[in-house]
Amino acid sequence: MFRIQTLNKISPLGLDLFPKDKYEIADNISNPDAILVRSAEMGNIEIPSSVLAIARAGAGYNNIPVQKCSKTGIAVFNTPGANANAVKELTLAALLLSSRNIVGGINWTQTISGKADAPELVEKEKSKFTGPELKGKTLGVVGLGAIGVMVANDAVSLGMNVIGFDPYISVDAAWNLSREVVRSDSLESLLSKSDYVTLHLPLSDATKGLINAEKLNIIKKDARIINFSRNALVADKDIVSALEAGKIFSYVTDFPTADLLACKKVICIPHLGASTPEAEDNCAVMAAKQLMDYLEKGELLNSVNLPRCKLEQRYPTRLIVINMNIPNMVGQITTKLAGANINIQDMINHHRDEYGYTIIDTDQKIDNSMLDQIRKVEGIIKVRLIVQ
Repeated sequence: MFRIQTLNKISPLGLDLFPKDKYEIADNISNPDAILVRSAEMGNIEIPSSVLAIARAGAGYNNIPVQKCSKTGIAVFNTPGANANAVKELTLAALLLSSRNIVGGINWTQTISGKADAPELVEKEKSKFTGPELKGKTLGVVGLGAIGVMVANDAVSLGMNVIGFDPYISVDAAWNLSREVVRSDSLESLLSKSDYVTLHLPLSDATKGLINAEKLNIIKKDARIINFSRNALVADKDIVSALEAGKIFSYVTDFPTADLLACKKVICIPHLGASTPEAEDNCAVMAAKQLMDYLEKGELLNSVNLPRCKLEQRYPTRLIVINMNIPNMVGQITTKLAGANINIQDMINHHRDEYGYTIIDTDQKIDNSMLDQIRKVEGIIKVRLIVQ
């Protein structure tokens, strides 16, 4: 029986996937095998030593102490693409909001509420809220993952010229991207040519403050910037200064801060990017499936800290090893097994950055003494046995 602790309310569509005869799920479980989380901050909580995996029902995972988990052999999963359509739709809305001054017009109409001559005032003042159409304008999409690709393709359908920049674009994303999207060789080139810029990339040390004073000096005058990824991708004070100086026309963000809320040229949305029932359902379903694959078969898909690793299990005994990515790790493991006359029927080993992951299948039993021997090998982080 696997024990799953939930730290947030998780969609029943995801929770109902767990077979009741194999899984116990609650928010107050002690010594859980895995944790399901959405937005709960885990940085300051003590993660039980029993935990094998943490699944985040969402794309971002800044609320999970990934580095700490890696060091103790906890697999961390996210659900990239599960909320992509929800974020894409809001991004398309933001393109219009940033361009047509719709928010300013709506706010102004509230000031003439109750006035008998409201229709006349509307006709007199509507020119203050005009804005350009999207068709024929250039959109720069920074980050071509699941969301960025969808935004780029739909913008092409709207008649926009689309430039994309992503030095790490995946093969799957490239296959899904419209051939009408033009590849940019650099962020600077994209910024200098785009009337609209939308950000769709994860937050990391390399991307923090990506849009700053230096980049805002390059950007095309009167450009509109949209950020539904992470607040820290954009330097708040720098973008407010650029807005007030008239370098850019508007900024639409899903991450309000005190500095941004104080600037009238910023359109702040209360973190609604993935706030649809469909997105919550999709994320919960994807997170649940990933946890089951890992707990029951040791397979890794969409782990943010361990390598993708999948092997069809055709033999009853499966050994899972997480180790530091250093020389001769696999050799030491297989030598231990050979010394006990355990024949390896199938095996796969992948690594990612500092960490390696090995799956070994056999039709023989592996006892606890052998597991203990492998655990004692320097560089081994976690050893687990799965028996069908």
